[in-house]
Amino acid sequence: MLKEFKDFAFKGNMIDLAVGVIIGGAFGKVITSIVNDLIMPLVGLLLGKVKFNDLFISLNGTHYATLADAVKVSAPTFNYGQFISTFLDFLIVAFVIFFVLRQLAKFRKKEAPKEKAPVSTKTCPHCISDIPVQATRCKFCTSELLTVSSVSGSIQ
Repeated sequence: MLKEFKDFAFKGNMIDLAVGVIIGGAFGKVITSIVNDLIMPLVGLLLGKVKFNDLFISLNGTHYATLADAVKVSAPTFNYGQFISTFLDFLIVAFVIFFVLRQLAKFRKKEAPKEKAPVSTKTCPHCISDIPVQATRCKFCTSELLTVSSVSGSIQ
């Protein structure tokens, strides 16, 4: 069982998956920083110096100056500003993934077509059955077939 686990854990695909998850986590942190530190402050400035992460509704009826004040007293809050930030995170990540997958699909289409396997059968002109290419007589109707000489290329 230990050998099977080792084979499973150290397969190339498993390591690729682990690297992908680690890079994805780091990518998520970068996107979150872009949204919280660059995009949301600009949107807040355009909308009248609003700080989106501090937008909330207190559900107990008491007014708090900031979300931090409400959290200090464990007040129930509806944090719609943080939801807007998280939703923007999602939209940006989804767009980037869409763009990357779209580019990968374009690269895959440009691959050279695979060579066809050599033809191993031909059709008998008399009974329309499939027979080996090298046959001189049809195995179904026993008709004699024309053959192409491989040396001269002439029909015999």
